[in-house]
Amino acid sequence: MQLSKTEEDLMNYLWKLEKAFMKDLLDAYPDPKPATTTVATLLKRMTDKGFIAYKLFGKSREYYPLVKKKDYFSKHVNGLIKNFFNDSASQFASFFTKETSLTKEELEDLRKIIDNEIKNK
Repeated sequence: MQLSKTEEDLMNYLWKLEKAFMKDLLDAYPDPKPATTTVATLLKRMTDKGFIAYKLFGKSREYYPLVKKKDYFSKHVNGLIKNFFNDSASQFASFFTKETSLTKEELEDLRKIIDNEIKNK
């Protein structure tokens, strides 16, 4: 199961805050802020999907993520590689390095990351 774009936006605020009440989440949004009812609907859907949970404090709910950001995006990147690049990390890397506007410095940084991973395996 995955999140919609608007749910992902809200989830990013929750990952950053780690736990938050509705007011905290609304404060995290830039202006113009979404309606309280919109955020409440998103929180309900995300709870139903199993991405977040909450603790009750009287009538207030403190929300917290059940899924780590790294795990969520790792699953999606792996799905992207599987679905669009024939399950080939090499095809993905080739596309990523050729079709994005990475600078020479960024490519060299990527090489260092890959070299370190090779050493660690």
